[in-house]
Amino acid sequence: MAHVDPSAMLDSLHPLEVKVLTAFTKTLEKGPLREEHIAQASGLEPSQLNMAVEWLLAKGLIRVESETLTPIASLTKIGERYFEKYSPIERILSTVRGADRTGKRLTIGELQAKEELGPTEVSSAIGCLKKEGALRVVPGGFVEATGMPSPTAEALRGALKDLHGTPRDLASFPEATRAVIERYSVKRGNANEPFRIDDHVQRHYGLSDNGQTAAAMLAREGPPQDVSPLTPELLKDGAWRGVRFRKYTISLRPPRVSMGRRHPYREFLDLVKRKLVSMGFQEMRGPLVETEFWNMDALFMPQFHPARNIHDVYFVKEPTHATPVAEPFLSRVAAAHQNGGTTGSTGWRYTYDRERARRLVLRSQGTAVSARTLAATPQIPGKYFSIARCFRYDHVDATHASDFFQIEGIVLAHDINFKILLGLLDLFAREVAQAKESKFLPAYFPFTEPSVELHVKHPRLGWIELGGAGLFRPEVTKPLGVDVPVIAWGLGLDRMAMVALGLHDIRDLFSPDLDRIRTTPGRF
Repeated sequence: MAHVDPSAMLDSLHPLEVKVLTAFTKTLEKGPLREEHIAQASGLEPSQLNMAVEWLLAKGLIRVESETLTPIASLTKIGERYFEKYSPIERILSTVRGADRTGKRLTIGELQAKEELGPTEVSSAIGCLKKEGALRVVPGGFVEATGMPSPTAEALRGALKDLHGTPRDLASFPEATRAVIERYSVKRGNANEPFRIDDHVQRHYGLSDNGQTAAAMLAREGPPQDVSPLTPELLKDGAWRGVRFRKYTISLRPPRVSMGRRHPYREFLDLVKRKLVSMGFQEMRGPLVETEFWNMDALFMPQFHPARNIHDVYFVKEPTHATPVAEPFLSRVAAAHQNGGTTGSTGWRYTYDRERARRLVLRSQGTAVSARTLAATPQIPGKYFSIARCFRYDHVDATHASDFFQIEGIVLAHDINFKILLGLLDLFAREVAQAKESKFLPAYFPFTEPSVELHVKHPRLGWIELGGAGLFRPEVTKPLGVDVPVIAWGLGLDRMAMVALGLHDIRDLFSPDLDRIRTTPGRF
């Protein structure tokens, strides 16, 4: 490191920096000092110490000699609740044993209702206890205790007791307890766990050559008696003429000023729209709140299809139904479902419920927008796209969300075919998702035949499905007044953005972390 003038160096020191440098000469510790030793010797608060250390590191007067990462275990709010009311594993084991003693047998459903636990908590606890041999499920769906102990339940109770109000080094626990804490700790995609493991960084600091010179001068001459603020008293009696004011250091790097920028995902959506418009596609739009008619019936999805279950679709509570569906589409679609109508099909062979067709739902697929467009006398030939927000009752994880964007598209022409569709899908994988590898897999959808799924290779998650596509069936197009072939696709735009932006969790697209948003490269 370049030599620095000692006098100039002392003049540039802040009083907090002086206290930290003096701490290196006052402490009895030999060698590099830990943060707590510096804090004890300097008497600084943690926030003051952090500022002074960062300044001295920037000036090159101290350096980090070593850095140790220590995993610290603590209880989450759920863990505190488990400490007070016991964990699901403990509660279920205790309840089953108590029932066995009274001669009463309980089913899994009765256990869940009795203990007021969620389905996931019950299934996870019973699965663990069955694996350990503490419980068994007998014919009739009844749960019985075997009399065997549960090492997990015992380790959980001990860990909850040890960590209640006192975070501890994970390495201080026995191996069995440590394994349980790690198994039931908060992880990405599963925040409902009793334990949290945080990495505590412990640094050892030492003086650089210039720092040793500055510390020696401070020990010999004492800290400079500088005045920092120019007060009214100093001006009033002229005392300012006889004092030395502390100098400012203008060579330090200023704080980062973050400029405004568009959200990376917003940039991606704008790019997708620009590319499709440049390819000659027209944008189509549709409502977020749809009727079952346009969301499903018009797509030849029978009214008994499992995807129309309340566990897969969000139903609107009030109002529950829309005004009657316009004719002749309602009658044509009803005929297609019941007997095929004029489509040449035999239909689904059931009595079509016209009242249910008016039922309101949150749009579950962007294909509903395509159905409305087909019924609105589209251009032939014509190319249409929609960036459609969709909603499904789904478990949220790294690749699934309960609301998401779909890139929906249709192309109508007399000579359109499946081969052209595959070419478009491959183009979307390369140009929109910016994927290096893609593949097609056969699929089934009620409204397309043949059907295909598009999969792309994510650099970290591996192969992920982007969505489905195919040739619309005559049962879809003819009742809506279209007599030419129509290719259609509905791809998960959020997943495409994950590949394009280099993210491995779909929730990061909507992260509130401003630093992540500022530093995520747009790549466009």
